[in-house]
Amino acid sequence: MRRTLLAALAVLLAVGGCAAAPTSPAPSDQVIALLLPESKTARYEAVDRPQFEKVVDDRCPDCTVIYANANQDAAAQQQQAESALTQGAGVLVLDAVDTAAAVSIVGQAHRRGVPVIAYDRFIEDADLDYYVSFDSRRIGRLQGDALVRELVAARTGPDDPPQGVLLVNGSATDPNSAALEAGVADAFEGAPIEVLAAYDTPDWSPDKAQEWVTGQLTQYSGLVDAVYAANDGTAGGAISAMKAAGLDPVPPVTGQDAELAAIQRIVTGDQSMTVYKAISEQARTAAELAVRVLRGEVPVTTARVQGVPALLLSPVPVTLDNVRRVIVDGGVYTTEEICVEPYTDACAAAGLLDGGAS
Repeated sequence: MRRTLLAALAVLLAVGGCAAAPTSPAPSDQVIALLLPESKTARYEAVDRPQFEKVVDDRCPDCTVIYANANQDAAAQQQQAESALTQGAGVLVLDAVDTAAAVSIVGQAHRRGVPVIAYDRFIEDADLDYYVSFDSRRIGRLQGDALVRELVAARTGPDDPPQGVLLVNGSATDPNSAALEAGVADAFEGAPIEVLAAYDTPDWSPDKAQEWVTGQLTQYSGLVDAVYAANDGTAGGAISAMKAAGLDPVPPVTGQDAELAAIQRIVTGDQSMTVYKAISEQARTAAELAVRVLRGEVPVTTARVQGVPALLLSPVPVTLDNVRRVIVDGGVYTTEEICVEPYTDACAAAGLLDGGAS
């Protein structure tokens, strides 16, 4: 009898324990999660997040945005995604730190019936619902074409040896980096250019880019005619390394994102170009898409990437010749923002302070 009572008590406790176990809420039609990868690149906190939240607030005043930045930590992003789903996120907008690791985030969301919008970085081998980004291979081609034009123009004759280029690529965990590299390779094909060395920059870190370029300038002393930098942060690191090495003027350097510091470097001639991506438009597009998906709509898309419905925006190369038209007239930065000291003289020379065309 005592064993029977103990057994019955154990069953009751087990049932009671199951009944008392906490359960996560069902996905809500008023909760959107925005998960961004890092904050070293200025755009994420300065543009992506505020623009995204503004559109959601305008289009769905009763909606809540759960926001998290993983600071380049894939494990942290996994935990952030789990937390967002536990809080009832009805759609996940995910800019992955590590796209291989992010496959499990997509799977977890789908098991809860939550659609996933890949933002900025495509996630292969995942059953994505939508993708919002720019054509990274096209961006790489624009960057590579710019270097080819500058290097070919600097040649004195057909018998000149190939010109040496360092490739400062993006993070290996970002699939955009491979697409950028492919675009650069397309541009370099058949050109009188020799790639001296290439580097996948961990975390897109400007400091690591600077450290690597410093070493390469020693190894290839006198042979570096240009630097391909995948974005403006790594461009800044590369330029700092070359200035420290006494290169004056600095050889041509590319970039991407049209950060304010990069525009100022273009004005002074330290950086030859950047690629402007309407990041604010990208963030607004993703937010509008998220709201529509949250409401159960089937949005119209403009492309398909590996079978995934996608919205791809067009990038624009920016040089000194069009910085006024694209950046100033386009409302990206004002001349007051660009032309602070010590850039006022360079701005005047570029015609940014007198209303002239540039």
